[in-house]
Amino acid sequence: MGGPGEPKSGAERLAAALAALEGEHRIVRFGETTRTAADAAAAIGCEVAQIAKSLVFKTSKSERLVLVIASGPNRVDERRLAEVLAGEIAGEEIRRPDADYVRARTGYSIGGVAPIGHSEPPLTVIDADLFRHETIWAAAGTPNSVFALTPAQLEEMTGGLRADIAKR
Repeated sequence: MGGPGEPKSGAERLAAALAALEGEHRIVRFGETTRTAADAAAAIGCEVAQIAKSLVFKTSKSERLVLVIASGPNRVDERRLAEVLAGEIAGEEIRRPDADYVRARTGYSIGGVAPIGHSEPPLTVIDADLFRHETIWAAAGTPNSVFALTPAQLEEMTGGLRADIAKR
């Protein structure tokens, strides 16, 4: 990251990724943090369930980047996630990485991980619960910025697999 012509900040990285897509996506910046789903929903004035939070995982052996985009209040069932990705990660478990891994592999810091524009292409899984909403909000590369989109746009821009991965 940081080479000639490459975006340096998370906000610049996301803006470049959005510019490469068709359609308009306006980034909204807040004075306060939107690091958590509750913080973001309060700042936006929407339901916590409309927050598309980006959660980073890695595989146990190959350390492959896995991005889960979950509905704000949901916790991820890691066993179910591994089942959904079984064909892609054969014989590996899903683990939570440290902040250095997140920054190095995504180009974003925790709390600002956007759904696109990563340093390394992730395996992406989208929480099916997000598809209950007309509009959702995702992190825009910093802990105090978001952008609105539809679940269908999220699915299209990430190439993510829609699955029921919420812990029930």
